[in-house]
Amino acid sequence: MLFTQLFFWAFFAIVLLIFSAVYKINKLRTIYLLAVSLFFYFKTSGVFVILLLFTIISDYNWGKQIDKTNSESKRKLFLTISVILNLTLLCYFKYAYFFADSFNQITDGHLKFFNHFAQFSNTYFSTSFSVDKLLLPVGVSFFTFQSLSYTIDLYRKKIKPVDSVFDYGFFVCFFPHLVAGPIVKANEFVHQIYQPYRLSKFEFGMAAFWIINGFCKKIVADYLAVNFIDRIFDSPTYYSGIEMVFGIFGYSLQIYMDFSGYTDMAIGLALILGYRLKTNFLSPYKAASTSEFWKRWHISLSSWLQEYLYVPLGGNRKGTIGSYIAISILALFMVLLSGKPWLLLVLMLTAILLLILAYFFPKVKQTFTTNINLMVTMLLGGLWHGSSWLFLIWGGLNGLGLIVHKQWTKISPFKNNDGWGYKIVCVLITLTFISFTRIFFRSSSLQIVDTIFYRINNHFGLDLLFQVIYGYRAVFALMAIGYLIHWIPENYKVIYRNWFAKQSYYSMGAIIIFAVFIMYQLMSGEMQPFIYFQF
Repeated sequence: MLFTQLFFWAFFAIVLLIFSAVYKINKLRTIYLLAVSLFFYFKTSGVFVILLLFTIISDYNWGKQIDKTNSESKRKLFLTISVILNLTLLCYFKYAYFFADSFNQITDGHLKFFNHFAQFSNTYFSTSFSVDKLLLPVGVSFFTFQSLSYTIDLYRKKIKPVDSVFDYGFFVCFFPHLVAGPIVKANEFVHQIYQPYRLSKFEFGMAAFWIINGFCKKIVADYLAVNFIDRIFDSPTYYSGIEMVFGIFGYSLQIYMDFSGYTDMAIGLALILGYRLKTNFLSPYKAASTSEFWKRWHISLSSWLQEYLYVPLGGNRKGTIGSYIAISILALFMVLLSGKPWLLLVLMLTAILLLILAYFFPKVKQTFTTNINLMVTMLLGGLWHGSSWLFLIWGGLNGLGLIVHKQWTKISPFKNNDGWGYKIVCVLITLTFISFTRIFFRSSSLQIVDTIFYRINNHFGLDLLFQVIYGYRAVFALMAIGYLIHWIPENYKVIYRNWFAKQSYYSMGAIIIFAVFIMYQLMSGEMQPFIYFQF
């Protein structure tokens, strides 16, 4: 179910109608919203709701075991089992087909992938899934990370255990953020389950603002995609280099509006139901560096990776055993992705060379040990999106961008320059770097990437500039408006948000109806799924 479909809003209206009768009783409210969320996921992913239920029941019980024992070794054991179970399921659904295909490439074998989950579904639920193909459950990466945060936070004694499996199930699968975030950490949300419902008129107005704001973002993002961006990336040989460049910056705007549009709506829907989710985007294209960008973009994932991966690996202080285990896993992925066993030898020789340099040159060792976890985190963040060279390269480039910026700040002659001119240049450089790394994120193959760079380098077509702008004038006008609104100073945005939230219900309703009417004029064909549903 898409937030932009009329069917969803009919569903939500019924949810609110019944909610109005149960919201004052915490336990009843939780059980009701859990049932609603499971139904929502069933309508979104069908039989995969069984996987969601398994995750809930498994981690709830491992959490109980962690909490009730005082033995540190047992606590670690129970946490380890929880982590392994979660990551095994995640890896199966995201990487099993990839491993089977890579095995055949390397060994020249004929191992056939067999989807046991599909067979189970076909046998007991009369479905007709193909057993030789792997279907990815919607939102599996999101609810797996959310569930992991609970057992880890319990182990760290940052939270108290929930009262019942119903409370835990509600935390994991609360439907506004279930399939595409924001990723909700246990220490940020669990305590809200036991608080009485509260929602002021101003908060309702803000919830309505975020919902209509997200809706408008999604409609514009789809318009840009259907009328320009998808054409560029699907058939790059038909377009000039200058159209490619417009398409690359257009995709940066599209993915921001698509993803932040979903999380804006999720935040608004959750607020109406009495729950506060944290902001997931903070005008990321205002960032003046790659480091600042990742503090503004998909904040829930960035903070999750920092809290549960980067810091435990040693942060920026040193590499740990965990760091080198992670590097070994990444090296294995590279070999499997390439299908070339000799790459393992190349990687081993590279590692030996780095060890020799680190032994004889202390500065090399210091640079390596203080940056290794940053690169590991970004590479694993790339693989979180999927098993592809494209995602691995995208993660690696962003890791490299973070390291280069970190080193640049130590020697930059402009470090004390706070002028607007300098900041604008930094913002544009950062936006350009982030946008061009997304060529790997958006493209369907390395061949497409190669074609895009070839067209930019050899068939730029600057003489076509005005012809291209005129031909896509509606698309470029929306892109220009989108970036300009994005760059409005935050204090001005707060003013018009607060103004909307303080209006009467009739005025808010009139504004929403007008905005929806205008947005539906931009719709072309069926609504597109949100981009991050695939992760």
